[in-house]
This record gives sequence, C-alpha cells and structure tokens, in this order.
Amino acid sequence: MATSRKLWSDKLSAVGKSGAAVSSRNIFAEKSLKKARTRILQDSLGAFAPPVQFEGVILGVDPSLRGTGLAVLKIAKGSRPLYLNSMTVKNSPDLSVAECIKNIFLRVDEFVRRYKVGVVSIEQSIYVQNNRVALVLGSARGAAIAAAAVAGAEIFEYAPLRIKQAVVGFGRASKEQVSRTMSSLVDGAPKPFPFDEADAAAAALAHAFTKGRRGIPV
Repeated sequence: MATSRKLWSDKLSAVGKSGAAVSSRNIFAEKSLKKARTRILQDSLGAFAPPVQFEGVILGVDPSLRGTGLAVLKIAKGSRPLYLNSMTVKNSPDLSVAECIKNIFLRVDEFVRRYKVGVVSIEQSIYVQNNRVALVLGSARGAAIAAAAVAGAEIFEYAPLRIKQAVVGFGRASKEQVSRTMSSLVDGAPKPFPFDEADAAAAALAHAFTKGRRGIPV
C-alpha cells in the first residue's frame, strides 16, 4: 500500500513532467513564430520597390580606399532595375594611398565610359573615427568624383540613412539586409550580392527612386 508521502511524491513528479512538456511546447512555438516573422521581414524587404523616378544607366559607388564598391544598373519605367555589372576595387595594404586613388579613378572611369553612364550616385561618408580616416575616405570619394566628372557624368551624393530608407524601407538596415534586398529587387543581381557592391547598387537605386530629391548634386 502506498504511503501518503509516496503519493505526494508521484503527484509532484507528474506535475513537473507536465510543466516541462508545456515549457518545451512554448519554446517550440516561440521559435516557430520567430522564424515566421523573419521570413515575413525578408519577403517584405524583397517586395519593397517604389516606382522609379529616373530612367537611364546609373553607376552606384560605395567609396573606401581599400574596397570601393561599384555597381551599374539600367533603370526603365515599367521594368525592374537591371543589373549590368559590379565589382569591388580591392587595394591591398602594401599599395600607397596614391596607387589606391589611381586604381579607384581608373575603374570608375572604365565603368562610366563602357556603360555610357549618365548619373553617378555616391554614398556619403557621414561618421568617421578620426581625422586620418576622414582624409582616407575623402581621397577615395574624391577619386570617384573626379573620374565621373572627367567622363562627363552627372554626380549626386546620398547619406547612408537616406539610401537605406529609399531602397529597404528603414534607415538602420544591416549590410545583410541591404544585400538580400538588392538581390531581390534587381534582375540579374548576384546572389549573394557582395556587401560593398550591394551598397553601391543601393546608392544607384536611391537615385532612381528619388531622382535627386534627397541627394546633393556634386
């Protein structure tokens, strides 16, 4: 015959197992909900596409001395943006600043002339850690602007926050979100889209979606 202590022990054990089962089900449900929300967010990012306000070929530039992103897009009303080409101008650490500037200038000049680019859209450098970094970023930006100007393209600058707002829908989007969105919005775009090149493509689309209203003519 079971003692009262044994009966209470069995009851508490059953409650504990039941509680653990309920807890496991809750955790599973929360994980499933989180995954569903993530999929919805990714789908909404890919579906976000304001009507274009500009038609033509745009070169987007994400300037950096050691890794400038370039992306050329063809924009036509009634059609999805078309990917033409992109690259990251990678300058190794053993190259001097002058050599890096030269490489950026040559690649931008090459892209503008080869694809008959009418507009160059450049991401602004907003936050820098110190004066040295500001000078380095300014050099890369200046090389891209000079090449575009020599080739006869019209040039606009856009703040990173404005670019993300225009193409993703919110200004604090991560590089991963920008990359996924560019792969979804642009026909023929790489998957995955390299971060620097995706940022450059986003700069190009920002101009296509706003037609310079939020950009600064250079």
